[in-house]
Amino acid sequence: MKNVIKSIAAGSPAAGTIAAPGDVLRKINGHEIGDILDYKYYSYNANLMIELTGAGDKLKVVRLRKPEGEDLGLEFDTFLMDKERSCANKCIFCFIDQLPEGMRETLYYKDDDVRLSFLQGNYVTLTNLTQNDIERIIKLRISPLNVSVHSLDPELRAHMLGIKNGAAGIRSLKTLASAGTTLNCQIVCCPYVNDGAQLVKTLQGLFALGDSINSVSVVPVGLTKHRQGLAKLRPYNRDLALETVKTVRRFGEMSLRKLGKRLFFCADELYIKAGLRLPSNEHYEDYPQLENGVGMMRLFITEFMDELNNTPRSSSDGVETGSSFTVATGTASAGYLSKLIMTAAVKYGRIQGKIRPIRNDFFGSGVSVSGLVTGNDMIDQLKGNDLGSRLLIPINMLKHGEEIFLDDVTVSDLSQALGVPVRIVKQDGADFFRAILE
Repeated sequence: MKNVIKSIAAGSPAAGTIAAPGDVLRKINGHEIGDILDYKYYSYNANLMIELTGAGDKLKVVRLRKPEGEDLGLEFDTFLMDKERSCANKCIFCFIDQLPEGMRETLYYKDDDVRLSFLQGNYVTLTNLTQNDIERIIKLRISPLNVSVHSLDPELRAHMLGIKNGAAGIRSLKTLASAGTTLNCQIVCCPYVNDGAQLVKTLQGLFALGDSINSVSVVPVGLTKHRQGLAKLRPYNRDLALETVKTVRRFGEMSLRKLGKRLFFCADELYIKAGLRLPSNEHYEDYPQLENGVGMMRLFITEFMDELNNTPRSSSDGVETGSSFTVATGTASAGYLSKLIMTAAVKYGRIQGKIRPIRNDFFGSGVSVSGLVTGNDMIDQLKGNDLGSRLLIPINMLKHGEEIFLDDVTVSDLSQALGVPVRIVKQDGADFFRAILE
């Protein structure tokens, strides 16, 4: 049954009322509640009349006053209070289709739910929305939304998404933009598919949509070694990455001149593949697409340097600082972390740490980011080595909220196999600074 209350948070507005776990939420201020979006929107007001049904379908009415915008404190059996919408596309670049068999079942699930885009920042294609869905998004002012665009050419988008109706999602995108919905857009760029002249057309089309477009990221396609039976795609090389960066930079500068904000950004990985220095901290403005790998390393460096500069200097030059340690990371970030340790050593004396970039044998050597490093690859490549007193790993290697890697190895398994304590470092340069000086 939908809308069943699982629990009520202590001290919340709904606590202490006749509402109870097991009740079913029906209406708020006369509006029927279909899912989490209805609940969030209609419970925003200060004065509420809440209709519930309890045991035996008995009607219960709760009237309450609360600060405007404060959550009622109701928790439901399911997060969305409804079934999650899965993805019906068959994208030629889909990373999930490139996973090997035998991994935990949840890793193979593909969501394409616009509600999760609003609530959790997921990227959606807008291909499964009805006209009623669009009208509801506009009515409830659901914003911002994160949209996977890839191309504004109907035929090319059809090819990339693996669906017949290439215009599906493009019309929705334009309707939402004209209604003032704030949109963060993503382009997964595939060499010789939607890069070059096609990328220029897409960026031009997004710029023409006006102020609703808050940011656009261009990220390189990620290819694993598990692509049997899938579309033939080429990885980025240095020249192709450089061309893409130049294109996106040109549009970013144009947007900066005309709108006062950059709008268009490249993922860090494109700068690394192109052999270019990362842009400055100011380049990324308010980091609108950080979770998409845009500016993540620059922010990490900025946080590290701020912490270094604000921490008192140790006793004398030339001394060893802290105990020895090893940092395990992806090959893409290894060089940056090495430079940070050397920078800290200039101020604090010799730091007894070493960086160990982990080659990704699980997904293939073309995958270089730390977030896709597995526990077994670390065990295979680090076992038998002198790792010092501790091993530092970034938190993005682990499942959100849990100490488990993509291959189901746990942090405890890793520590036991290597014979050293494992220190999980937050996605925060300041925490990395503290970790290397411990």
